Amino acid sequence: MSEIMKIGGAVLVCAAVAYLLGSLNFAIIVTRIFTKKDIRTMGSGNAGMTNVLRCVGKFPALLVLVGDLAKAIIAVLLGQFLFPQIVGGDAMIGGYAAGVAVMLGHIFPVFDHFKGGKGVLTAAGMMLVLDFKVFGICIFIFIVVLLLTRIVSISSILAALSMPLATYVLHSITQEQLLYSTLMSGLIAAILVFMHRKNIHRLLTGTEKKISFSGKEGKAS
Repeated sequence: MSEIMKIGGAVLVCAAVAYLLGSLNFAIIVTRIFTKKDIRTMGSGNAGMTNVLRCVGKFPALLVLVGDLAKAIIAVLLGQFLFPQIVGGDAMIGGYAAGVAVMLGHIFPVFDHFKGGKGVLTAAGMMLVLDFKVFGICIFIFIVVLLLTRIVSISSILAALSMPLATYVLHSITQEQLLYSTLMSGLIAAILVFMHRKNIHRLLTGTEKKISFSGKEGKAS
């Protein structure tokens, strides 16, 4: 078996395991437990933490936060472990492959008719393991924009767009998998922005909802 086939096989194994983990959509699971309803029929229709917060409550949203972060972290750790075991290569390759796959599993869950969330929390969990510094930069941008605008979507989009830039700058210093890590983080950012295309339309038309830190639903500006 050629080296390329071995690497391809190892990537597929990591991606398959991560995809199945990603398909465990905790917004759907938690909402069913608390309300017996499908979160995709409530509020914005998105199977994500923000919609759970608005439609189900703070504690269920917290459970979604923990669950979606945890599955991404576990998937990336498994990818980092499995890839070197199979081909003896760089763990980062398996980590990013698993990271993209767990996010795709969250967005297109095989257990829930391939209709899931937008992948923001899974992307955050993934970067927490893959590159803590990049994660820190993205979270900082997310929090600052959220405090200024109270709009989750624009905060998520700007944080996502900062990911490949931060990855390139930081990896230029260490020269650690510079091209691969930058391309993969760019792919992750592109997926996240694409999944927010309806939010982008609402942002442009001024109809995107804001969140309220006091617990009351914010109105579109």
